[in-house]
Amino acid sequence: MEFSPRPPARLRSFLSRILAQSRRTDHHFFDHLRLSDSNGEGEVAFAGTARRAGLEGPQMHRPCYNFAFKTMAVISPFRAWRYAPEKVSLPEVVTQPYDKINPAMQEGYYQASPYNLVRIILGKRLASDTPAENVYTRATATFRRWRGTGVLRQDSAASIYRYSQRFAVPGSQAIGERRGFIALGRLEDYSSGVVFRHEQTLAKPKADRLDLLRATRAHFGQIFMLYSGAGKVEAALDSVSRNAPDIDPTNIDAPIIEVTDEYGVVHRVWKVSDAEAINSVQEEMRDQKLIIADGHHRYETALAYRDERRKTKAGGESGPFDYAMMTFVDMDRPGLVILPTHRAAFGLPNEKIDGFSKDVRRFFNVEEVDAGIDGARAVVLLAHAGVAGTALLVVTRERAFLLHTPKAVGTTLFGNLSLRQQTLDVVQLHKCVLENCLGISEEAIRNQENVSYFRDADEAIAEVRNGKIQAAFLMNPVRMQQVRDIAFAGEVLPQKSTDFYPKLLSGLTVYALE
Repeated sequence: MEFSPRPPARLRSFLSRILAQSRRTDHHFFDHLRLSDSNGEGEVAFAGTARRAGLEGPQMHRPCYNFAFKTMAVISPFRAWRYAPEKVSLPEVVTQPYDKINPAMQEGYYQASPYNLVRIILGKRLASDTPAENVYTRATATFRRWRGTGVLRQDSAASIYRYSQRFAVPGSQAIGERRGFIALGRLEDYSSGVVFRHEQTLAKPKADRLDLLRATRAHFGQIFMLYSGAGKVEAALDSVSRNAPDIDPTNIDAPIIEVTDEYGVVHRVWKVSDAEAINSVQEEMRDQKLIIADGHHRYETALAYRDERRKTKAGGESGPFDYAMMTFVDMDRPGLVILPTHRAAFGLPNEKIDGFSKDVRRFFNVEEVDAGIDGARAVVLLAHAGVAGTALLVVTRERAFLLHTPKAVGTTLFGNLSLRQQTLDVVQLHKCVLENCLGISEEAIRNQENVSYFRDADEAIAEVRNGKIQAAFLMNPVRMQQVRDIAFAGEVLPQKSTDFYPKLLSGLTVYALE
């Protein structure tokens, strides 16, 4: 056995218990035990032959919680790179997440400022690009130049960053505020039971993000993480005295960043460098399970990059690449808004749409509603009908139907999907309506060949009535409890099932790996 000096008392106690247990079991299970306190937390690692311990078949791949600490959520403060306010106008340089930037937005960002972050996270591709000169090499050169000229400046103290977003809730008169904090989060494989996904990812976006990460060796946007903290972290941060050197001593509540984005969302950031406050946050977060709300592709890209870098380190040593920049939001607190992503069908034979109302009765009870329904009335109708369960509103050019009371739950129609997944409105829509009634394959849905997506119900209905799409399929938003239950069960929702609003701005803080 190998020990580092003076491991923590709770680890010494734990070690005594497991060694006592080993005397009552096959001691060959403990081929190697290493206790390390290099990071101040302590880790117990076992490398043994499971078969010697009598573990056969599938059990060999299950964690043995009797003998090892569970993996913990580890967060860390960092010295962020931030835009220097005397060099740039912040509203002109920050952006929406890269995957929400359409070509028109990209061009607008380019025109807004020569220092807009889009030049790094989603630069323009040129016909003349080569392996030696391309969108990724330009991003790297730009990042290096901005750091060298002081456009980006690194904070002097390792900190976590409180982050508030104040916004008008779409489709209502309500004003919401979502609070969280930005910090580094240690990357964990999904199998560790710390980080949970709720949707599948696609290979192409991950390849692009990996090329950018390899080139720049930096994270420019935050992965959006959810945890269930009952407000304890927020309370710990509320109690801190903000004494960072760049805080105005006459107004300690003044944020270091305040910017309003193109959607009218007000983003505010405060720097927290107080060691006691940071320690309190780390302690509260240690036992948390984390759900990825937004940023699945970037999270899996960071995992892939971590694994690449570990191969170049002796003994797979850890490094800055073991962490990514994340915003952590307590799902138990107010301000967490999930919007529905409505579907629309196009490019189908007209007879499919004409015969829809008859075909769909195999799967739902159907009520015809006012064909002139607008978005506001549609939202109210869905909310009322959705209290009892699944409710879908289908709008064609001349008719509208409310679908409710699903009939196919528990049948082979859903394949291997669990009952948790089958009862989701979006799964009912995909399996019963799009695939079985309209004949749109899973692959076609994935590739958006006959399906498009809308956030706004009025926009979707308008597109039906002007003939650009054949039918709009409107839904209630998925509930947070559904997301939580499915994620913690190791399951996933269909693509574009959740739309957490508002999005986290990119460029507020930057995490450079070197």
